[in-house]
Amino acid sequence: MDLLREFVDLFLHLDKHLDGIIRQYGLWTYLILFLIIFAETGLVITPFLPGDSLLFAVGAFAARGSFDVMLVFILLSIAAIVGDTVNYWIGYTIGPKIFHKENVRFLNKKHLDRTHEFYEKHGGKTIIIARFIPIIRTFAPFVAGIGRMTYGRFISYNVIGGLLWISIFVFGGYFFGNIQFVKERFSLVIVAIIVISVMPMIIELIRARRERPVTSQQ
Repeated sequence: MDLLREFVDLFLHLDKHLDGIIRQYGLWTYLILFLIIFAETGLVITPFLPGDSLLFAVGAFAARGSFDVMLVFILLSIAAIVGDTVNYWIGYTIGPKIFHKENVRFLNKKHLDRTHEFYEKHGGKTIIIARFIPIIRTFAPFVAGIGRMTYGRFISYNVIGGLLWISIFVFGGYFFGNIQFVKERFSLVIVAIIVISVMPMIIELIRARRERPVTSQQ
C-alpha cells in the first residue's frame, strides 16, 4: 500500500521529484531520463514507468533553463527508438514461446492480449498510435516481433512514432508548461495528460465488450 501511495505521489508531483533529481544529479539527469524512456519502451516488464507526463515535465523544465531542449529531444528520441527496437527483437526471438503461456512471471498476459487485439485491428500503424497510449506502447513492439513484422517496415513506423511522441510532449511542455495557469495547477495537468492518454484504451475495451457476441444459455 505504501508503495502504491509513493507511486501515485510520483505521478502527481512529478515536477517536484524531477526538480529534486536535477538538484542532486545535475548533468547525470540526462542519462537518468534516457534510461527511463528506454526502459518504458524497451523492456516489456516495465510498462508502469512515466512516459507522457515525464516528457511534458521535462519540456517545462527545459523552458526554465534546467535542460537544453534540443539535446533532450535528440537523446530521448534515440532512447524511444532504440527501446522499441530492442523490444521488437525480444518479441521476435522469445515472444512466441511467452505468448502461448498462461502464467508468465513479471509479465501481465492480459496486457499482452489486449495489445495483440489492438495490433490485429490497426495493423502496422499500431506502432505509431501506441506511442501515445500507456501500457500499449510498451507491448506494441513486442507483439510486432511476435507477429514477424518485417524489420524494414517496423523501423519506419518506429522512427516516425518515436519522433512524434517525443516532440509533441517535450515541446508541448516547453511552450505551455510554464504558463502561469499550468504552473499553478501542474498536478492537475499531469492527471489530465494521463487520463487523455488512457482514454483510447478504455474506449477500445468498451467497444470490444459491446461487440462481443452474447452466448445464449440453454
